[in-house]
Amino acid sequence: MQPETRLAARLHAPGAGPADLRLEELPVPPPEPGDVLVQVRAAAVTRDELTWPTDRLPAIPSYEVSGIVAAIGSGVTTLAVGDEVFGLTPFDRDGVATEFAIVPAASLAPKPKTLGYVESAALPMPGLTAWQGLFTHGALGEGERVLINGAAGGVGHIATQLATSRGAIVVATARGDGIDIVRELGAAEVIDTSGTTELAGAVAPVDLVFDTVGGDLLAASPALLAPGGRLVAVAEEPPDGVAGTFFIVEPDVDQLVAVARLADEGALRPVIDAAFPLSDAAAAFERVESSNKRGKVVLEVDG
Repeated sequence: MQPETRLAARLHAPGAGPADLRLEELPVPPPEPGDVLVQVRAAAVTRDELTWPTDRLPAIPSYEVSGIVAAIGSGVTTLAVGDEVFGLTPFDRDGVATEFAIVPAASLAPKPKTLGYVESAALPMPGLTAWQGLFTHGALGEGERVLINGAAGGVGHIATQLATSRGAIVVATARGDGIDIVRELGAAEVIDTSGTTELAGAVAPVDLVFDTVGGDLLAASPALLAPGGRLVAVAEEPPDGVAGTFFIVEPDVDQLVAVARLADEGALRPVIDAAFPLSDAAAAFERVESSNKRGKVVLEVDG
């Protein structure tokens, strides 16, 4: 039997930071048509996301969820009460940093069987971003060379594994302990960017650049493209005069299913930096902004 109230982390002021998150008791809402009520077991957080909901405050942050379907709205035929699910929720509605969350059924897929709730919550945004960048927009094929800028980062480390699983040759930029991480994840070549962002002459031409960091590395990347090469960016738009694709990730259940299958086959694993209880959401959002973070930061919600 589901409770009548839930705890939720909510942001009240535009431009506010982690210290302005409040843990509040709210009613458990019923699912509308096409929606399901999810008992949240874990919710991942993303850098800068507290700046997103400026026009619908107060707002619950976090858009990556794993949990259990607690109730279903009318018209939902793809899910049932008790199903274990994960997914990326739309950015224009309340998030999932709460004990119970309303989520569109169309945004949820069966949770990977081999991953726990924390790892599953860490997959949707980087998994979908990497998939859409490499395959939907980048058309990466087997045997092609792909340069992944920021290959040890939240999106980059998933992109490295996805590209490898597709039979592509990964050239990775990384620094510090990220160099060893991307080698372990399957990168064939690694460029150490600790002291420089100069890429010319460091690597043979590539068929695709997938940039997750922007800045000088993005600006230097077009010179490495082979004839007919493509550039796809997610951190910022390519510089003026550079042909490339910039996109914002979108929920996609079919892609989530493919990501989950790769995880269950052992070809894909998210890196977890830290997990915090829901009651310590402010600390989780402080951690995600830190410069030494390595992997995803996740909120764990008691079952």
